[in-house]
Amino acid sequence: MTMRLSSLGRFLAVPLLLAAATARSAPMKTEVQQAPTRRGAAVAPFPPGPNIKWSHAPYEAGDCSLCHVRNDAKNPGPITMGINELCYSCHEEFQGIMARKVKHRPAVEACTNCHNPHNATEKKLLVADMVVLCTNCHKGIKEQMATAKVKHDALTTGERCANCHNPHAANVDRLLIQLPFDLCVNCHSKDGMVAADGRVMTNYKKWLAEHKVWHEPVRAKDCSACHRPHGSQNFRLLVAPYPATFYSPYDPKNYALCFGCHNDKVVSVPETTTLTGFRDGSRNLHYVHVHQERGRTCRACHEVHASNQDHHIREGVPYGPKGWVLKLNYTKLPTGGQCARTCHDTKSYNNRTLTSSSPQP
Repeated sequence: MTMRLSSLGRFLAVPLLLAAATARSAPMKTEVQQAPTRRGAAVAPFPPGPNIKWSHAPYEAGDCSLCHVRNDAKNPGPITMGINELCYSCHEEFQGIMARKVKHRPAVEACTNCHNPHNATEKKLLVADMVVLCTNCHKGIKEQMATAKVKHDALTTGERCANCHNPHAANVDRLLIQLPFDLCVNCHSKDGMVAADGRVMTNYKKWLAEHKVWHEPVRAKDCSACHRPHGSQNFRLLVAPYPATFYSPYDPKNYALCFGCHNDKVVSVPETTTLTGFRDGSRNLHYVHVHQERGRTCRACHEVHASNQDHHIREGVPYGPKGWVLKLNYTKLPTGGQCARTCHDTKSYNNRTLTSSSPQP
Protein backbone atom coordinates (compact mmCIF):
# COMPACT_ATOMS: atom_id res chain seq x y z
CA MET A 1 0.00 0.00 0.00
CA THR A 2 2.20 2.80 -1.31
CA MET A 3 1.26 6.25 -0.06
CA ARG A 4 1.32 9.26 -2.37
CA LEU A 5 3.06 11.84 -0.21
CA SER A 6 4.66 14.27 -2.63
CA SER A 7 4.64 17.28 -0.31
CA LEU A 8 4.86 15.80 3.16
CA GLY A 9 8.50 16.84 3.31
CA ARG A 10 7.22 20.29 4.20
CA PHE A 11 6.07 18.82 7.49
CA LEU A 12 8.85 20.15 9.77
CA ALA A 13 11.35 19.33 7.02
CA VAL A 14 11.09 15.61 7.80
CA PRO A 15 12.41 13.38 4.99
CA LEU A 16 10.07 10.77 3.58
CA LEU A 17 10.89 7.10 3.74
CA LEU A 18 8.34 5.59 1.38
CA ALA A 19 10.22 2.33 1.06
CA ALA A 20 10.06 1.90 4.82
CA ALA A 21 6.31 2.44 4.74
CA THR A 22 5.91 -0.55 2.46
CA ALA A 23 8.27 -2.67 4.52
CA ARG A 24 6.63 -1.95 7.86
CA SER A 25 3.03 -2.47 6.74
CA ALA A 26 2.28 -6.03 5.73
CA PRO A 27 0.23 -6.19 2.51
CA MET A 28 -3.48 -6.72 2.81
CA LYS A 29 -4.40 -10.27 1.83
CA THR A 30 -7.48 -10.46 -0.34
CA GLU A 31 -6.75 -13.57 -2.35
CA VAL A 32 -9.77 -15.38 -3.71
CA GLN A 33 -10.27 -19.14 -3.80
CA GLN A 34 -13.02 -19.58 -6.38
CA ALA A 35 -15.47 -22.43 -5.91
CA PRO A 36 -17.00 -24.11 -8.96
CA THR A 37 -20.40 -22.94 -10.14
CA ARG A 38 -23.13 -24.61 -8.12
CA ARG A 39 -25.50 -26.94 -9.88
CA GLY A 40 -28.20 -29.52 -9.08
CA ALA A 41 -29.09 -29.88 -5.40
CA ALA A 42 -27.60 -26.47 -4.49
CA VAL A 43 -30.30 -24.69 -6.50
CA ALA A 44 -33.15 -27.11 -5.80
CA PRO A 45 -35.94 -25.94 -3.49
CA PHE A 46 -35.42 -26.49 0.23
CA PRO A 47 -38.15 -28.48 1.96
CA PRO A 48 -40.53 -26.33 4.04
CA GLY A 49 -39.33 -25.62 7.57
CA PRO A 50 -39.00 -22.90 10.21
CA ASN A 51 -35.61 -21.81 8.83
CA ILE A 52 -36.92 -21.20 5.32
CA LYS A 53 -37.85 -17.53 5.64
CA TRP A 54 -37.53 -16.28 2.08
CA SER A 55 -39.15 -17.48 -1.12
CA HIS A 56 -38.85 -16.40 -4.77
CA ALA A 57 -42.23 -15.00 -5.84
CA PRO A 58 -42.68 -17.21 -8.96
CA TYR A 59 -41.84 -20.32 -6.94
CA GLU A 60 -44.16 -19.22 -4.15
CA ALA A 61 -46.95 -18.75 -6.73
CA GLY A 62 -46.30 -22.15 -8.30
CA ASP A 63 -45.43 -20.63 -11.69
CA CYS A 64 -42.66 -23.10 -12.58
CA SER A 65 -43.11 -22.50 -16.31
CA LEU A 66 -41.80 -18.95 -15.93
CA CYS A 67 -38.34 -20.52 -15.79
CA HIS A 68 -38.80 -24.21 -16.69
CA VAL A 69 -40.18 -26.03 -19.70
CA ARG A 70 -43.08 -27.48 -17.69
CA ASN A 71 -45.44 -26.02 -15.09
CA ASP A 72 -45.11 -29.12 -12.93
CA ALA A 73 -43.60 -28.68 -9.47
CA LYS A 74 -42.68 -32.37 -9.27
CA ASN A 75 -41.10 -32.51 -12.72
CA PRO A 76 -40.50 -28.98 -14.10
CA GLY A 77 -37.75 -30.05 -16.49
CA PRO A 78 -34.79 -27.91 -17.56
CA ILE A 79 -34.79 -24.12 -17.56
CA THR A 80 -35.67 -22.46 -20.85
CA MET A 81 -32.49 -20.42 -21.30
CA GLY A 82 -29.14 -19.67 -19.64
CA ILE A 83 -29.20 -18.92 -15.91
CA ASN A 84 -28.25 -15.23 -16.06
CA GLU A 85 -30.25 -14.62 -19.22
CA LEU A 86 -33.26 -16.10 -17.46
CA CYS A 87 -32.74 -13.98 -14.34
CA TYR A 88 -32.29 -10.79 -16.37
CA SER A 89 -35.52 -11.47 -18.27
CA CYS A 90 -37.33 -10.39 -15.09
CA HIS A 91 -34.64 -8.48 -13.20
CA GLU A 92 -33.95 -6.12 -16.07
CA GLU A 93 -32.02 -3.61 -13.96
CA PHE A 94 -29.17 -6.09 -13.62
CA GLN A 95 -28.34 -5.80 -17.29
CA GLY A 96 -27.30 -2.22 -16.55
CA ILE A 97 -25.57 -3.18 -13.30
CA MET A 98 -23.55 -5.90 -15.01
CA ALA A 99 -22.45 -3.42 -17.69
CA ARG A 100 -20.33 -1.61 -15.09
CA LYS A 101 -16.55 -1.58 -15.38
CA VAL A 102 -15.66 -3.90 -12.48
CA LYS A 103 -17.59 -7.18 -12.42
CA HIS A 104 -17.75 -9.84 -9.71
CA ARG A 105 -16.69 -13.11 -11.28
CA PRO A 106 -19.31 -15.30 -9.56
CA ALA A 107 -22.06 -12.92 -10.75
CA VAL A 108 -20.74 -13.10 -14.31
CA GLU A 109 -20.66 -16.91 -14.23
CA ALA A 110 -24.06 -17.58 -12.72
CA CYS A 111 -26.50 -15.86 -10.37
CA THR A 112 -26.91 -19.25 -8.68
CA ASN A 113 -23.35 -19.05 -7.38
CA CYS A 114 -24.80 -16.94 -4.58
CA HIS A 115 -28.61 -17.15 -4.85
CA ASN A 116 -31.11 -19.98 -4.66
CA PRO A 117 -33.82 -19.31 -7.26
CA HIS A 118 -36.53 -21.02 -5.22
CA ASN A 119 -36.25 -20.37 -1.47
CA ALA A 120 -33.64 -19.79 1.17
CA THR A 121 -32.81 -19.25 4.82
CA GLU A 122 -31.26 -15.88 4.02
CA LYS A 123 -32.52 -12.52 2.80
CA LYS A 124 -32.23 -11.93 -0.96
CA LEU A 125 -32.31 -15.71 -1.42
CA LEU A 126 -28.61 -16.03 -0.59
CA VAL A 127 -27.46 -19.63 -0.29
CA ALA A 128 -25.65 -18.82 2.98
CA ASP A 129 -25.12 -15.97 5.42
CA MET A 130 -23.60 -13.05 3.49
CA VAL A 131 -20.32 -12.87 5.42
CA VAL A 132 -19.91 -16.65 5.31
CA LEU A 133 -20.67 -16.66 1.60
CA CYS A 134 -18.15 -13.90 0.85
CA THR A 135 -15.37 -15.29 3.02
CA ASN A 136 -15.78 -18.80 1.64
CA CYS A 137 -14.03 -17.37 -1.43
CA HIS A 138 -12.13 -14.46 0.10
CA LYS A 139 -9.95 -16.52 2.44
CA GLY A 140 -7.51 -13.71 3.13
CA ILE A 141 -10.29 -11.43 4.36
CA LYS A 142 -11.68 -14.28 6.46
CA GLU A 143 -8.30 -14.63 8.20
CA GLN A 144 -8.05 -10.88 8.80
CA MET A 145 -11.51 -10.74 10.33
CA ALA A 146 -10.91 -13.79 12.51
CA THR A 147 -7.52 -12.73 13.87
CA ALA A 148 -8.03 -8.96 14.17
CA LYS A 149 -7.82 -7.56 17.69
CA VAL A 150 -9.64 -4.43 16.51
CA LYS A 151 -12.83 -5.10 14.56
CA HIS A 152 -14.59 -2.81 12.10
CA ASP A 153 -18.31 -2.54 12.89
CA ALA A 154 -19.06 -2.03 9.20
CA LEU A 155 -18.48 -5.77 8.70
CA THR A 156 -21.05 -6.84 11.28
CA THR A 157 -23.78 -4.17 11.18
CA GLY A 158 -26.24 -2.93 8.57
CA GLU A 159 -25.61 -4.48 5.18
CA ARG A 160 -22.24 -5.83 6.36
CA CYS A 161 -20.05 -6.61 3.31
CA ALA A 162 -22.54 -4.74 1.14
CA ASN A 163 -22.04 -1.61 3.26
CA CYS A 164 -18.95 -1.03 1.13
CA HIS A 165 -19.07 -3.45 -1.80
CA ASN A 166 -21.56 -4.19 -4.55
CA PRO A 167 -21.59 -7.99 -4.90
CA HIS A 168 -22.51 -7.84 -8.59
CA ALA A 169 -20.57 -5.05 -10.31
CA ALA A 170 -19.31 -1.51 -9.73
CA ASN A 171 -17.43 1.32 -11.39
CA VAL A 172 -14.83 1.47 -8.61
CA ASP A 173 -12.04 -1.05 -8.02
CA ARG A 174 -12.67 -3.78 -5.43
CA LEU A 175 -16.39 -3.51 -6.25
CA LEU A 176 -16.67 -0.52 -3.90
CA ILE A 177 -19.95 1.35 -4.05
CA GLN A 178 -18.11 4.70 -3.83
CA LEU A 179 -14.54 5.91 -4.04
CA PRO A 180 -12.78 4.75 -0.84
CA PHE A 181 -12.33 8.21 0.67
CA ASP A 182 -15.97 9.13 0.09
CA LEU A 183 -17.09 5.80 1.47
CA CYS A 184 -15.13 6.29 4.70
CA VAL A 185 -16.01 9.95 5.21
CA ASN A 186 -19.70 9.53 4.42
CA CYS A 187 -19.96 6.78 7.05
CA HIS A 188 -17.88 8.67 9.62
CA SER A 189 -20.09 11.72 9.25
CA LYS A 190 -22.24 11.48 12.35
CA ASP A 191 -21.92 13.13 15.73
CA GLY A 192 -21.87 10.78 18.71
CA MET A 193 -20.41 7.68 17.07
CA VAL A 194 -18.69 5.62 19.78
CA ALA A 195 -15.73 3.30 19.26
CA ALA A 196 -15.35 -0.10 20.90
CA ASP A 197 -13.21 1.47 23.65
CA GLY A 198 -16.09 3.80 24.58
CA ARG A 199 -14.50 6.97 23.22
CA VAL A 200 -16.55 9.31 21.06
CA MET A 201 -15.38 9.32 17.45
CA THR A 202 -14.89 12.38 15.30
CA ASN A 203 -17.42 13.44 12.69
CA TYR A 204 -14.83 13.53 9.92
CA LYS A 205 -17.05 15.01 7.24
CA LYS A 206 -17.56 18.03 9.48
CA TRP A 207 -13.96 18.05 10.72
CA LEU A 208 -12.43 18.01 7.24
CA ALA A 209 -14.78 20.77 6.10
CA GLU A 210 -13.71 22.99 9.02
CA HIS A 211 -9.97 22.24 8.94
CA LYS A 212 -8.23 23.07 5.69
CA VAL A 213 -4.67 21.84 6.28
CA TRP A 214 -4.99 18.15 5.45
CA HIS A 215 -2.37 15.53 6.26
CA GLU A 216 -0.91 14.34 2.97
CA PRO A 217 -2.49 10.84 3.00
CA VAL A 218 -5.86 12.51 3.61
CA ARG A 219 -5.21 15.05 0.85
CA ALA A 220 -4.37 12.11 -1.41
CA LYS A 221 -7.73 10.61 -0.30
CA ASP A 222 -5.96 7.41 0.71
CA CYS A 223 -7.48 6.22 3.99
CA SER A 224 -5.95 2.77 3.44
CA ALA A 225 -2.48 4.32 3.74
CA CYS A 226 -3.04 4.26 7.51
CA HIS A 227 -6.16 2.13 8.14
CA ARG A 228 -7.25 -1.43 7.38
CA PRO A 229 -10.99 -1.67 6.73
CA HIS A 230 -11.39 -5.38 7.45
CA GLY A 231 -9.68 -5.50 10.83
CA SER A 232 -6.31 -4.81 12.40
CA GLN A 233 -4.02 -5.69 15.26
CA ASN A 234 -3.68 -1.99 16.06
CA PHE A 235 -5.73 0.77 17.66
CA ARG A 236 -8.19 2.47 15.27
CA LEU A 237 -7.62 -0.18 12.56
CA LEU A 238 -4.16 1.24 11.87
CA VAL A 239 -1.78 -0.60 9.54
CA ALA A 240 1.07 -0.32 12.06
CA PRO A 241 1.51 0.59 15.75
CA TYR A 242 0.83 4.14 16.93
CA PRO A 243 0.34 5.21 20.57
CA ALA A 244 -3.30 5.43 21.59
CA THR A 245 -2.58 7.68 24.58
CA PHE A 246 -1.27 11.18 25.34
CA TYR A 247 1.76 9.78 27.19
CA SER A 248 3.82 6.75 26.21
CA PRO A 249 7.34 5.47 26.90
CA TYR A 250 9.55 6.09 23.91
CA ASP A 251 10.13 3.00 21.78
CA PRO A 252 10.58 3.21 17.99
CA LYS A 253 8.29 0.21 17.56
CA ASN A 254 5.42 2.23 19.09
CA TYR A 255 5.71 4.73 16.23
CA ALA A 256 5.95 2.33 13.29
CA LEU A 257 3.02 4.08 11.60
CA CYS A 258 4.71 7.50 11.70
CA PHE A 259 8.19 6.21 10.92
CA GLY A 260 6.88 4.48 7.82
CA CYS A 261 7.06 7.95 6.21
CA HIS A 262 8.93 10.20 8.63
CA ASN A 263 12.60 9.78 9.51
CA ASP A 264 12.78 8.22 12.98
CA LYS A 265 15.79 10.39 13.78
CA VAL A 266 13.42 13.33 14.16
CA VAL A 267 12.76 12.06 17.70
CA SER A 268 15.76 9.85 18.36
CA VAL A 269 18.65 12.33 18.05
CA PRO A 270 19.10 15.08 20.66
CA GLU A 271 20.72 17.60 18.30
CA THR A 272 19.96 18.58 14.70
CA THR A 273 20.00 21.57 12.40
CA THR A 274 18.21 19.92 9.46
CA LEU A 275 15.67 17.31 10.56
CA THR A 276 13.09 19.65 12.03
CA GLY A 277 12.21 23.27 12.58
CA PHE A 278 11.00 22.39 16.07
CA ARG A 279 14.34 23.06 17.72
CA ASP A 280 15.92 25.65 19.95
CA GLY A 281 19.23 26.33 18.28
CA SER A 282 20.24 22.77 17.49
CA ARG A 283 18.43 21.31 20.48
CA ASN A 284 15.84 18.91 19.05
CA LEU A 285 12.57 19.65 20.84
CA HIS A 286 10.88 16.57 19.38
CA TYR A 287 13.52 14.55 21.23
CA VAL A 288 12.91 16.51 24.42
CA HIS A 289 9.16 15.87 24.35
CA VAL A 290 9.03 12.31 23.05
CA HIS A 291 12.27 10.57 23.95
CA GLN A 292 11.57 9.87 27.62
CA GLU A 293 9.83 7.35 29.85
CA ARG A 294 6.67 9.49 30.04
CA GLY A 295 6.99 10.89 26.59
CA ARG A 296 4.38 13.03 24.89
CA THR A 297 3.18 11.17 21.82
CA CYS A 298 2.65 12.67 18.36
CA ARG A 299 -1.03 13.17 19.13
CA ALA A 300 -0.17 15.56 21.97
CA CYS A 301 0.73 18.28 19.47
CA HIS A 302 -0.27 17.09 16.00
CA GLU A 303 -3.67 16.40 14.45
CA VAL A 304 -3.21 13.43 12.15
CA HIS A 305 -6.10 14.12 9.77
CA ALA A 306 -6.50 17.87 9.36
CA SER A 307 -5.88 21.11 11.21
CA ASN A 308 -5.93 24.85 10.70
CA GLN A 309 -2.23 25.35 11.42
CA ASP A 310 0.93 24.52 9.53
CA HIS A 311 2.70 21.30 10.42
CA HIS A 312 -0.69 19.90 11.56
CA ILE A 313 -0.30 21.52 14.99
CA ARG A 314 -3.46 21.10 17.01
CA GLU A 315 -5.48 23.83 18.63
CA GLY A 316 -6.23 21.41 21.45
CA VAL A 317 -6.06 17.71 22.25
CA PRO A 318 -8.72 15.52 23.93
CA TYR A 319 -7.22 14.66 27.32
CA GLY A 320 -8.36 11.75 29.46
CA PRO A 321 -11.33 9.38 29.03
CA LYS A 322 -13.89 12.20 29.20
CA GLY A 323 -12.30 13.93 26.22
CA TRP A 324 -11.71 17.28 27.90
CA VAL A 325 -9.81 19.44 25.40
CA LEU A 326 -6.40 20.68 26.52
CA LYS A 327 -5.59 23.85 24.59
CA LEU A 328 -2.06 24.04 23.16
CA ASN A 329 -2.00 27.83 22.74
CA TYR A 330 0.74 27.54 20.14
CA THR A 331 1.86 30.67 18.31
CA LYS A 332 4.18 30.74 15.32
CA LEU A 333 6.91 33.38 15.67
CA PRO A 334 9.33 34.82 13.07
CA THR A 335 12.19 32.91 14.69
CA GLY A 336 10.29 29.80 15.75
CA GLY A 337 7.29 29.58 18.04
CA GLN A 338 5.94 29.34 21.56
CA CYS A 339 3.40 27.42 23.66
CA ALA A 340 1.63 29.35 26.39
CA ARG A 341 0.54 27.75 29.66
CA THR A 342 -0.46 24.30 28.45
CA CYS A 343 1.63 21.43 29.78
CA HIS A 344 4.11 23.95 31.13
CA ASP A 345 4.63 27.69 31.57
CA THR A 346 5.02 29.79 28.44
CA LYS A 347 8.11 28.66 26.55
CA SER A 348 9.48 29.78 23.19
CA TYR A 349 12.13 28.44 20.86
CA ASN A 350 14.45 30.02 18.32
CA ASN A 351 15.30 27.86 15.32
CA ARG A 352 17.24 30.61 13.53
CA THR A 353 20.15 30.51 15.98
CA LEU A 354 22.34 27.45 15.42
CA THR A 355 24.30 27.47 18.68
CA SER A 356 24.20 24.06 20.29
CA SER A 357 22.64 23.38 23.64
CA SER A 358 22.33 20.07 25.39
CA PRO A 359 18.89 18.52 25.90
CA GLN A 360 17.46 19.10 29.34
CA PRO A 361 14.83 17.05 31.14
